[in-house]
Amino acid sequence: MLKYIAMRILIQGVSSAELNVSGKLVSKISRGEVVFVGFTASDTFKTVDKMLEKLVKIRMFEDEEGKTNLSLKDVDGEILFVSQFTLYADLSNGNRPSFVKAMKADEAKELYDYACKKIEEIYPKVKYGIFQADMQVKIVNEGPFTLFLDSKELNYD
Repeated sequence: MLKYIAMRILIQGVSSAELNVSGKLVSKISRGEVVFVGFTASDTFKTVDKMLEKLVKIRMFEDEEGKTNLSLKDVDGEILFVSQFTLYADLSNGNRPSFVKAMKADEAKELYDYACKKIEEIYPKVKYGIFQADMQVKIVNEGPFTLFLDSKELNYD
């Protein structure tokens, strides 16, 4: 029996990032966040809504005193939003990752497409990766500052 798992987002603060597919530039951002998102079978549109609401409010950028008090909006940052099923890699039974906890591709595409539309409604300064493409992502981390957001940690009441 699988343990309860939920939508996952890995957020990296960047001074710049770009995403290429087959040697062609697809997306490029300046200061902001590269957001890798993965889905599992229990995820729904409601899960996506809650996670994205949380995402845009996270204060991960430094203020004038060097404290992480500023959100993406406060620094006028951008988002590079990328699907990444490998957030569900399971290495508990050996050295080769298993991805059985990741949502099936057709269902995940539906949630990813929904998430792309939703994030743009909430925060329009967003660019995207291409679902299921072999992407090369170049990231210039700030800090580095990386956060992991898991929907099972959110209050749904």
